[in-house]
Amino acid sequence: MGKLVDLKAKPYNLNDDAIKWVENTIASMTDEEKVGQLFTNLFFFGKDQFSGNTLTNKEILEKYHIGGARYQGGSAKQVQELINSLQKDSKIPLLVAANCDAGGNGAANDGTYIASGAQVEASGDTTVGYNAGYVSGREEAAMGVNVNFDPCVDILKNWRNTIVNTRAYGTNADDVIKYTNAYLEGLDQSEVIKCIKHWPGDGTEERDQHLVLGVNELSVDEWEESFGRVYRNHINNGVEMIMAGHIALPEYQKALDSTLEDKDILPATLAPELIQDLLKTKLDFNGMVITDASHMLGMTAAMRREDYVPKSIAAGCDMFLFFNDIDEDFGFMLKGYQNGVITEERMTDALKRVLGLKAKLNLNTKQAEGTLLKDESELEVVGSEEHLQMRADAADKGITLVKDTQNNLPISPETHKRIRLYMLEGEKGGIYEGGSDIAKQITDELTSRGYEVTLNDGSTRVKGKTIEYRENVDLALEVSDIVGYGAQNNYRIQWSTAMSNEVPWFVYEVPTVFVSLNFTTHLHDATMVKTFVNAYHNNEETIKQVIDKLEGKSEFKGTPNENVWANKWQAKL
Repeated sequence: MGKLVDLKAKPYNLNDDAIKWVENTIASMTDEEKVGQLFTNLFFFGKDQFSGNTLTNKEILEKYHIGGARYQGGSAKQVQELINSLQKDSKIPLLVAANCDAGGNGAANDGTYIASGAQVEASGDTTVGYNAGYVSGREEAAMGVNVNFDPCVDILKNWRNTIVNTRAYGTNADDVIKYTNAYLEGLDQSEVIKCIKHWPGDGTEERDQHLVLGVNELSVDEWEESFGRVYRNHINNGVEMIMAGHIALPEYQKALDSTLEDKDILPATLAPELIQDLLKTKLDFNGMVITDASHMLGMTAAMRREDYVPKSIAAGCDMFLFFNDIDEDFGFMLKGYQNGVITEERMTDALKRVLGLKAKLNLNTKQAEGTLLKDESELEVVGSEEHLQMRADAADKGITLVKDTQNNLPISPETHKRIRLYMLEGEKGGIYEGGSDIAKQITDELTSRGYEVTLNDGSTRVKGKTIEYRENVDLALEVSDIVGYGAQNNYRIQWSTAMSNEVPWFVYEVPTVFVSLNFTTHLHDATMVKTFVNAYHNNEETIKQVIDKLEGKSEFKGTPNENVWANKWQAKL
């Protein structure tokens, strides 16, 4: 058993009345209510994509007594209405989370994107990181969200890693600390619980824990000098919550428990040596630990679900993220508690950590006063002029010219009037995907400036006569809007067909510019490109500013990290 929580100490800092509420609430609970507090349920606007649950929201609250909620999609107004209804119908107020790692767009479809971790790093400006946290907190709090499952404090050591390619704030501990501290200072301007992830650290390998067990292969000393420094920094600064990833840390696990063999290595979510011994005892983390999503293969492939549902809590996690089948999972957890897999001491400690955060947010007193629910007028902050100006500033500082070795820039309607636009996109119909109207947005913006744009059909291999191509095309503009999640271990350019005419065969025929609106390492698949820009996002402000910068109306201010070259000498040519 790791160290027990001290609710008077950081990060809770509760007074006697708040602690009394926590303890009295636990004492009054049935076994079922205790078990329910350990779960965070995922709500959908429409069909439940994961569990197929058909219960009403009110039925879920009444039958399963959940402690936390997250949701998928929705406008700010829809989100606020959902959260208000959940809080109104819940006996004990809920922790409600969103994934705002780059702004309010993580809380609602119409929230304001500011800057991803990669964009903050490229800007070199902590103000951009602060603003991303500030807008995230203000917009999600207006909707009723009170927990932010971000930032990612991972270190992007492996250029092949696309899981945190855009979410990580740097390739070394110093940068990650500097920029995530700034983000969290901005987030702290709102009444929102801070949650960092993915313990014990992503970014060293290329695979995705949604699909396979993640492994951080660093030695004890290497981990201490990198991820260890990052986590100690945030624990010392009072972060309230840490999300455990489905990531193993074998070298450290074996150092902590010499009896472990390779076959015994489990992800952090199920490894007491990583949660109880390393995080809560050695690093003295006194806050709450939540698992990453429990439908991810890094966890589901470890053992039977019946076993790992309660074992996650026994290992030291305090909340369990998402149900598979709500009735079955609830039963697994209840059985694990009643048969002693989860001891009474561990259950009480987990509940204190969960309810302690609710008390820190004063959710109990707000519920009693009738001030817990949000008013629609608070949504005026979403997409406000102040936030849009911060988005513009972040775009200006972050957009990065990685190289222009052919001196193709600047462009203008006078010299590059006829543009052939090539759009590269990722998976369709996934959890996250690129914008379907991005080609039209780019075309409209270019046309308004006097260019003539022809959208290329990449489904054909036909290239045509090269002389004719040169006579008809003044600029080839290749734009990657590849966004993917949980379907591949590594997201790369997927050409529309074999030997597609969109592969940049034309770099010596006409001036060619490649712009990525998401992943930063596409030079690996397009090393022949001589002018390459990382723009980090596909919002309309970014598209406008990219074109401004291509035209020389505004200078490129972002700085790339070494990962953009993908360890390919050709990429620098």
